[in-house]
Amino acid sequence: MDDVKIGEILLPGEESEQEAKARKVERRFWPTLKRAMRQLPFSRDVVAAYYCAMDPATPTRTRGILIGALAYFVMPFDLVPDLLAMVGFSDDIAVLTAAFAAISGQIKDRHYIKADEVLRGEIPAART
Repeated sequence: MDDVKIGEILLPGEESEQEAKARKVERRFWPTLKRAMRQLPFSRDVVAAYYCAMDPATPTRTRGILIGALAYFVMPFDLVPDLLAMVGFSDDIAVLTAAFAAISGQIKDRHYIKADEVLRGEIPAART
């Protein structure tokens, strides 16, 4: 995956575009994560990124970058089909890694705490 494509995916975009992407992410995040859990080496970070992106207190630019990366993660059509075992999520991992680098330090402890609660099964993902 080339850097130009990743850069385009991570552009924060207009607020209306962010909101449309955020709605798609909210609908598709948990089913996609469930399919990807075995292949994602950093699923805790992905869940924390989801909570950071959905947090109204998160700066707009950070939300836009994370929503762009998460939208790419949940969309059924991307460069490498997610159905391919072991390589299907490799492009998603590249986009998410670039997003984490771009927003360095913006995912807060409260986002990780919520991610940990969900991943341990303490609270259902649908209610968070």
